[in-house]
Amino acid sequence: MPTITEQIIEAHLVSGRMAPGEEIALKIDQTLTQDATGTMAYLEFEAMGVPRVRTELSVSYVDHNLLQTDFKNADDHRFLQSFAACYGIYFSPPGNGICHQVHLEAFGIPGKTLLGSDSHTPTAGGLGMLAMGAGGLDVALAMAGQPFYLLMPEIVGVRLTGKLPPWVSAKDVILELLRRLTVKGGVGRILEYFGPGVRNLTVPDRATIANMGAELGATTSVFPSDAVTQRFLASQGRAAAFRPFPAARAAAFETVIELDLSSLTPKVACPSSPDNVKEVSEVEGLPVQQVAIGSCSNSSFRDLMIVSKIVAGKKIHPQVSLEINPGSRQVLENVALAGGLLPLIQAGARIHQAGCLGCIGMGQAPATDTNCLRTFPRNFPGRSGTKNDQVYLVSPETAAAAALHGKIVDPRRLGEYPVIKHPRQFVVKNRQLQAPPEPGTPCEIIRGPNIKPFPKLAPLPDAWEGVVLLKVGDNITTDHIMPAGSQILPLRSNIPAISEFVYQAVDPEFVRRAKEAGEGAIIGGENYGQGSSREHAALAPRYLGVRVKIAKSFARIHKANLINFGILPLVFADPADYERLQLGRRLRLPEVRARLLAGDEHLPLEVDNEEIRLRVELSPRHRQIIAAGGLLNLAGQANGGEG
Repeated sequence: MPTITEQIIEAHLVSGRMAPGEEIALKIDQTLTQDATGTMAYLEFEAMGVPRVRTELSVSYVDHNLLQTDFKNADDHRFLQSFAACYGIYFSPPGNGICHQVHLEAFGIPGKTLLGSDSHTPTAGGLGMLAMGAGGLDVALAMAGQPFYLLMPEIVGVRLTGKLPPWVSAKDVILELLRRLTVKGGVGRILEYFGPGVRNLTVPDRATIANMGAELGATTSVFPSDAVTQRFLASQGRAAAFRPFPAARAAAFETVIELDLSSLTPKVACPSSPDNVKEVSEVEGLPVQQVAIGSCSNSSFRDLMIVSKIVAGKKIHPQVSLEINPGSRQVLENVALAGGLLPLIQAGARIHQAGCLGCIGMGQAPATDTNCLRTFPRNFPGRSGTKNDQVYLVSPETAAAAALHGKIVDPRRLGEYPVIKHPRQFVVKNRQLQAPPEPGTPCEIIRGPNIKPFPKLAPLPDAWEGVVLLKVGDNITTDHIMPAGSQILPLRSNIPAISEFVYQAVDPEFVRRAKEAGEGAIIGGENYGQGSSREHAALAPRYLGVRVKIAKSFARIHKANLINFGILPLVFADPADYERLQLGRRLRLPEVRARLLAGDEHLPLEVDNEEIRLRVELSPRHRQIIAAGGLLNLAGQANGGEG
């Protein structure tokens, strides 16, 4: 019996073979965007000239840029709302919830493919979907009816046995996998969960694990669609959406990871990487000043109710600010109806609107030189909005224990584990989702002054010359390249403006140096570009003249974004050559265009009087895109335009 992943891929395969490492093209059933990536994705879609989306379902969520400190975010929200109405897209307005939580509640269907312009789109794998994050341009192409291209991943089985003990939850499961595999352990892989332990995990549990599979670098994570899935969909008033996809057997996988849920203990990811995992007992006693519960990985009804039960009748420690970010308006309403909201308020928690907020530095920045516990999926340096932050990733149980005691405490010390009763039927009638009007309905796209046209990108020259503009180390994230936060995120639809912040936290002189050089390259180590799907981490450097990136290895989504915008990603044939390229060195790639299009697997890089051999890990399609200067240029050439 094939794996669930193989079944879904086979049903959606447009071209290619399901052999690991080979390029395949998949039909995409559903897409989602969020507002930090959506404005650019829709500008790209508009440039294609397609009159209406061609997917089964596309949804535009507003969940990132929620702080309206000036006109920019508010203008973008009006643009997104009007664009959705004109092009046949559902719209989820500000405050309605985080895209991944709302999509689980309202739209997810087992066995369907979902492509989202957010790296945590794999959350829907908790429902038995093949859900993947991608850059906005790839999502725009999917909305236009084009297939999504990727290298066929290796499918790795994760066999779960046992049942989670009291005070241990889904967050601890994925933190244990991060401890074992690291942030590079899932690169080139899809993790598919099976085994007797799966039935002991709810859909929100599964979604938390699938969500943070992105931190492993995995293409996505997939859970079975079973009786648990059926109950969840029925509780959301969507019983008709259920499709069974039973778990595969161990023999279906070449590689199997064994994980006994009953053996797990409370875990914590220490600063400043999701794989810096320790036992909570190892860091007990560390003082804590902020605790934030929510984000796309832990903001479900279950997550908020367990916190409410833990703090009921108690007071938050006077030195702690307890922040609650519901995953959706539906979650908040049902927590209130179940009696969970009042205990949170009475304990001293701050209740925020449903959205991402502090997870992407949109408010909730911790104080200087303080420790912060978050149930969020990432703790990259400075991501919180505070320089030199100390952010720890934990489960809602561990977070609540720290909020009460003002320090990290093993939650197993809190006594009897609270029992959460899930409603058989959630209240769903107040979903603030706006369906698009019928085709042909008069509409107008409203554009604010912050929305600028997509920049023109020149084709790859016959030979390329430039200088090393920046050299960085391993595990550089897209947060390093293109920071988030309340100052920068509102500029996502304005490439000239947002480009002023490229690599700001790493090297404040980078932008000036890039402008003076005209053309240049960036040198990186292992896993370059891990983290968010933000295509601005490719597009903004390209706008500044970055045409080449050379690294020991690249993260999947970032590499795809580099290709889409005509940046040539090259890999050191000998990793030791990394040491030979220093800031300011003059580089030359002779006959690069001809060699690339001829299919050469290696390119010679001339460095002064020396030569370095670089590997080209690109498909024929990738080579055509880079030669054209980017995917939109190539599409324009195919349509008879100038490109």
